[in-house]
Amino acid sequence: MITASIHGKVVVITGASSGFGKGTARELAGRGASLVLAARRGELLDRLVGECESAGGAAVPVQADVSHADDVERLARTAIERFGRIDVWINNAGVGAIGPFERVPLADHEQVVRTNLLGTLYGSYVAYRQFLQQRAGTLINIASELGKHTVPYYASYAASKHGVVGLNEALRQELSEKDLPEIHVCTVMPTAHDTPFFDHAANYTGHEIEPPTPLHDPENVVEALVRLVENPKDNKIVGADGIVKILAKKVMPAVAETLATRQMERTQMKNAPPGPDSPGAVRSPTAVGTEVSAGRRHSR
Repeated sequence: MITASIHGKVVVITGASSGFGKGTARELAGRGASLVLAARRGELLDRLVGECESAGGAAVPVQADVSHADDVERLARTAIERFGRIDVWINNAGVGAIGPFERVPLADHEQVVRTNLLGTLYGSYVAYRQFLQQRAGTLINIASELGKHTVPYYASYAASKHGVVGLNEALRQELSEKDLPEIHVCTVMPTAHDTPFFDHAANYTGHEIEPPTPLHDPENVVEALVRLVENPKDNKIVGADGIVKILAKKVMPAVAETLATRQMERTQMKNAPPGPDSPGAVRSPTAVGTEVSAGRRHSR
């Protein structure tokens, strides 16, 4: 059924070839949105565009790497040239490098920051400037619960997500001075969800990657993103355990850090089976992990 508040909206989604991005594209297409979909894996975008059009939405693929500012500018131009405006921009593309800080190659740390933080900055910049011209628009940036607290072995990922949270807070402060109530900046902070993120992450732990528990259904984040397209909110934590962890970090930071460290050390380093190092999809795309869910919840 088409929802009036979504039908016809022009929505840009980065990281649309899998995970939250793909699930959100499918859902918005079914509600009549016009989509501009970006990812590095062009063949997957082409297939997704076909799905979206069959579901009733308009869709345009743009093969792009968000860590390149020129690619992000081209993405924005495509949206304006095709649809004349941008109503919602969702910065969803993200990667991770897991392992002891000194074991992860510096190039991987750098690329995590380029993709997660600079990629979000580039997308926010072009979207924000367009929204100022229109005097309306919604920017949705995907951070993480790790944008508000930390765990070991995710150093550059946590740093990048803290940066996304700070970027959004600063933009909201600027908007409050401009008196533009129809422009919104939303921060989404998911906990661990069963997406292909862990298939794509670079792994230098010496063990197979063991996702944290609980591992949630990614459709929960898709639903949250669709609701923000309809009704923007400043902050949205997806996963009750994330609310608890972020609150604990505020009220008892030393205890929260100790508990998080022990849990991660136990699950990822002591109990996980041995495994080889892998660069994952941090510096170049991979053929694995093409759906919304990775299926780990069911295998567990």
